[in-house]
Amino acid sequence: MKVHPRCSYCLLSRVHLEAELSTDDEELMHKAILGGIGVLNALYQPGMPAAELSTPMHRKAYEILNDNDPYRAMKELSSQTAARFLPVIRSHVFNGDEDDVATFKRAVLAAVIGNYFDYGVMGLEVPIDVFDETFREHFGRGLDIDDTDRMLDKLGNVVYLADNCGEILIDTLVFEIIRKMGGKITLVVRGAPILNDVTMEEVREFGIDVMVDRVLTTGSNAIGVRFEEAPQELKDALDDASLIISKGMANYETLSEENYRPIAYLLKVKCDPVGEDIGAPRGCSVARLFEQEGC
Repeated sequence: MKVHPRCSYCLLSRVHLEAELSTDDEELMHKAILGGIGVLNALYQPGMPAAELSTPMHRKAYEILNDNDPYRAMKELSSQTAARFLPVIRSHVFNGDEDDVATFKRAVLAAVIGNYFDYGVMGLEVPIDVFDETFREHFGRGLDIDDTDRMLDKLGNVVYLADNCGEILIDTLVFEIIRKMGGKITLVVRGAPILNDVTMEEVREFGIDVMVDRVLTTGSNAIGVRFEEAPQELKDALDDASLIISKGMANYETLSEENYRPIAYLLKVKCDPVGEDIGAPRGCSVARLFEQEGC
């Protein structure tokens, strides 16, 4: 995905949030914002990949703030909330009908809804205090783009690129049904903290590593996957996958610049530029499969 003019001020708003999460020192907040503006001035070019701007901006903010994980409290809150409601969510997905195909579809829907609960996206109110009510509402609506039927014969060797903390617990329902259907899963998480994305630390904390066949990292704290920093093991896994499942907007921004196929994007569209690029208005629940270049 290419950078959109709206990305510029959205990224600065996120730098501001990071500064507020990290410090009460207003002077340091100003320095973080100025650092972000400096990166914008130095790097911004129309048509550049979006993540080639966002990753340096966030890294500069973390450097100025001297804080490698300003979202740590938010990550803990989202994980606690998801853990609290996971039994209810599970009852929606595994509802006793013994139909694995239908269960897979419900698990994907639940995982997409989980992607809605994200912090720091400009203009998005995260309804964490009404999680259960919001989840039920979105579950009842279903997927706006639903390519799950086309994924069913591709579940033998899945590479699953995770997104945020909290929602990773809901993703485990997808892992469970894929493995029940005979598939294997390679889970991919960030190599170091960035935004509220899941890392190996959270995977081990919640025992998610035993719910999949192996866990790899992206090799760095880049937005999505920065392939020049990615380990060869990850590149090999992507090459060998029967299906790549890319969760969330950050992974979409980077993977959509590559030619990996087949790839399924699971996400809630939370901003107009991503919506325009993937072909779904803001607010849509998307499970879209690309099987060959251009479609």
